[in-house]
Amino acid sequence: MTSENQTSARPARKKLWLFFFILFFFWYMLLCGFDRSSLPGPSSVSQENPSRSDNDIVIRSNNSSQVISDVNLNPNDNENEPPRNVTTYIETEMDDLEKEVEPSLPKVEEEDKEKKRRSGCGGRYIYVQDLPSRFNSDYIKDCKLLNKWHNVCPYFSNGGLGERLSSSCWYVTHQFSLDVIFHSRMQRYDCLTNDSSKAAAIYVPYYPGLDVSRFLWDTYNASVKDADLTDLFALLRSRPQWRVMDGRDHFLVSGRITWDLRRSGDADSDWGSSLMVAPESQKMTMITIESSPWHPNDFAIPYPTYFHPSSDAQVHEWQGRMRRQRRRSLFCFAGAPRPNMEGSIRGEIMAQCGAASKRCKMVHCKDDKHNCLKPANLIRMFQGSVFCLQPSGDSFTRRSTFDSILAGCIPVFFSPASAYVQYLWHLPSDFGSYSVLIPEGDVKTHKVSIDRVLSRIPASRVAAMREKVIKLIPNVIYADHRSRLEKTEDAFDLAIRGVVQRVDGLRREMKEGRNSSAEFDPEFSWKYYAFGTTKQHEWDNYFKRDR
Repeated sequence: MTSENQTSARPARKKLWLFFFILFFFWYMLLCGFDRSSLPGPSSVSQENPSRSDNDIVIRSNNSSQVISDVNLNPNDNENEPPRNVTTYIETEMDDLEKEVEPSLPKVEEEDKEKKRRSGCGGRYIYVQDLPSRFNSDYIKDCKLLNKWHNVCPYFSNGGLGERLSSSCWYVTHQFSLDVIFHSRMQRYDCLTNDSSKAAAIYVPYYPGLDVSRFLWDTYNASVKDADLTDLFALLRSRPQWRVMDGRDHFLVSGRITWDLRRSGDADSDWGSSLMVAPESQKMTMITIESSPWHPNDFAIPYPTYFHPSSDAQVHEWQGRMRRQRRRSLFCFAGAPRPNMEGSIRGEIMAQCGAASKRCKMVHCKDDKHNCLKPANLIRMFQGSVFCLQPSGDSFTRRSTFDSILAGCIPVFFSPASAYVQYLWHLPSDFGSYSVLIPEGDVKTHKVSIDRVLSRIPASRVAAMREKVIKLIPNVIYADHRSRLEKTEDAFDLAIRGVVQRVDGLRREMKEGRNSSAEFDPEFSWKYYAFGTTKQHEWDNYFKRDR
């Protein structure tokens, strides 16, 4: 190539490099989000804001402009870092963008979670009967009528959980508030359906425990006591959902024990309502905090405790605390004697506890201090004890059983009717894995020393039992209805599973033209459901009664 050609090529190369430089410059400006108005020129001078500094840069958007002041022009700054105010602007823009997008992100996540939950709803859908408020919330509005001696209204705040204690998971929960707690949870159940034909079971949101509470302590005519339940059954019978299985797929929940709802006579002085003996209820699944061992259609689920967690982490944290808890007392008892109850062993239990005062702690519930109404007193004593004595009270069961399990304290029963034939959906069938049974007859006749029996249990077995009890904690608690446990099943979840499985079985029986309840004597319901047989059993003595 001649020198003349080389000379003429240099301007061409310069123009080519200039072209690429300009192209890169505009590409860079576009990439950074600048438009032409960001370049200094006649139209971008102080017309926008005459008072601003010459170092201000106006960055325009379609609908607004933003002024960034004090651009750093120091040539000694790191060339790899953009000017701070430009960085600030970009960060501000990103923050604004995140704020715009943020509301939709959780929604998408929630939608994904909801879809995932819905995908697992097959065979779990629940249809809720729409009832007038007179059958549920009106009882709470008139809560002063529920107890003639005490104001129980605060117990029904927070969806039945009661008033919150200082810790976020703990509430002053009444032992008879399950009607409300269960309904509050059901309203947020993840597999509700408006199509009853898809439903595995149908929930009736009637509060029978609150209904009957209005009439327990005074004399009322039987027709007055049963007015609401009579109207309820008339309403249900008139609905098409009832006629599909003649009510066998319906269930309701009572926060009181079955004996408050089994009035067989019509005398004004007879106790309770006749809910459980009504023909319609014989077809339904009736859930209570204590069921009858001699009737086939009512099933027990745990009494509510004071602990209502809102996350899996809170459950696991509490279980961890109970594992680390130091237990200085061998056994404990919270309660009062029942001197007027024939066959009660409470007096003997309290005497034995008093005689072993170094190893047994006791909270007496019949004094003016109302110690048993203060959750902290009970939970603190249960936490510090290895075993918790759970004799029968006014009936077979006690709320204290579940408070003790919550505290990691091994329950000691004196009758299988106190738990073993009651909470079949929530407690293991291997009764000895989590509890001790001392025959009440042996205690009453002074044949056994409770202290001696418990002291002789090997330490290794005690440790295994306590671990089993702590693992049972989720089974006996009702989570806060305003949240959802993601991986942990609580007492509500297990109750729904139990109902669905029962209704599935009834549905199959109807198709096969059979009725398993007619295949055994209702008097032996306790052993049929607990063991699948009505053959002779070592516990028969506990359940004999005059018919």
